[in-house]
Amino acid sequence: MKQLAAYKNIALLTVLLLVAGIVNAQQQELTTKSAKTWVKSRIWANGLKLKLNSSTNNLEFAKQYAANKAVWDKAFEFLRERNLDQIAPGKYPIDGDNVYASVTEGPSKEFEQSAWESHQNYIDLQYVIKGKEKIGVAPIESLTVTKPYDPAKDGANYSGEGKCYTATPDEFFLFFPSDGHRPNIKVDGYDKVKKLVIKIKVVK
Repeated sequence: MKQLAAYKNIALLTVLLLVAGIVNAQQQELTTKSAKTWVKSRIWANGLKLKLNSSTNNLEFAKQYAANKAVWDKAFEFLRERNLDQIAPGKYPIDGDNVYASVTEGPSKEFEQSAWESHQNYIDLQYVIKGKEKIGVAPIESLTVTKPYDPAKDGANYSGEGKCYTATPDEFFLFFPSDGHRPNIKVDGYDKVKKLVIKIKVVK
């Protein structure tokens, strides 16, 4: 009888663990779905017309925005309100070290000269103001580290494969700490690119 009771307890525990796993998976799915719905609603945009590239991690975007809304709103305000066609290359403070911008203008790189990178302390908002370039995107767990993370530069480098997107003035990209990205890849016919990068502090 004791042995039978023990088997019953084990069976019950197994069922409970399976149910807990299913519930957790359903909750995660719902969270991912709600994040996607939120991104599509464009409540975060506050009138910004630019598209958000489809490579964006919707769940991470929703979490970071909710944790740091005021800073994100300032970043999007800069993107929305500044005359970016006329803005000069240089660095632009937005809110101290919470969020700041830099504008560059120059030639893109041949594919072999570009590099995979990621950042731990800042999210990259990347937007091509004039011209076109290709940007590679891949999860960092699928890449091989070639230069370990350097806190002074807030960056690590990698080798590996990913998906390439053509960046145009119609849309912007968001790269979170888990997103490997390979920007500044030359597109034929576009010898010079004007680009904005806004650095948004990660809430950990």
